[in-house]
Amino acid sequence: MDIQLKVPTIAEMLAIGEVPEILFWVGCMGSFDERAQKITKATAKILNYANIKFAVLGTEESCTGDPAKRAGNEFLFQMMAMTNIAVLNGYEVKKIVTACPHCYNTLKNEYPELGGNYEVLHHSELIQSLINEGKLKVEGGTYKGNKITFHDPCYLGRANDVYEAPRTIIEKLDAELVEMKRSRAKGLCCGAGGGQMFKEPEKGNKDINIERTEEALELNPKIIATGCPFCMTMMTDGIKNKNKEEDIKVLDIAELIANALEL
Repeated sequence: MDIQLKVPTIAEMLAIGEVPEILFWVGCMGSFDERAQKITKATAKILNYANIKFAVLGTEESCTGDPAKRAGNEFLFQMMAMTNIAVLNGYEVKKIVTACPHCYNTLKNEYPELGGNYEVLHHSELIQSLINEGKLKVEGGTYKGNKITFHDPCYLGRANDVYEAPRTIIEKLDAELVEMKRSRAKGLCCGAGGGQMFKEPEKGNKDINIERTEEALELNPKIIATGCPFCMTMMTDGIKNKNKEEDIKVLDIAELIANALEL
């Protein structure tokens, strides 16, 4: 099915007297990283398919400030956050969905004390609710019987207790969900959080993403699923390091659903 990708900006919608149900917060990775752009497109296709009236900020969206805060620059974080909050409040945004757990955690938990109060959903939570409401009818198809393991993003799992939504989605694909020995609350970080994504790792015996990839490979999966563009980069690099990119795919939850629906 060829879904025409319609992604209006909130300014364009308001100009014709329409109000979006949801603001889709794309994030820096989803905007500028070539691999993560595919996650953005998959999420937008799902929103279009489910007839959700949504919009993006477009050029008015700036970084949430998460990397600055994690790296210790609280002043820069607050400057970036206040700028975003002024834009969001100016448009009277109530509900936000994002495919990035770093954006999700910052918007949900750190913006309220600066005056930014919104209902914030991770895209896996929204997809799960759309399935529950019957707006997305997903059947196995492409992934029926495939062995899939899910890598828990730190800011989705341990920081916000979202463990079931992505797993429920995988099970809807009639796939075999297999768990790594460290999963859910005991999951292992991919190595990109805390600003580490943007620097070389300290000296050690092994990079964290290689350690995590090896845990996944022990299960012999067809697919490593994740719900974070940072994790996507780290797990993809790990698979390349092991020369397994022909055998194992790293896919976001939204890509799994978009592919299953043939969007």
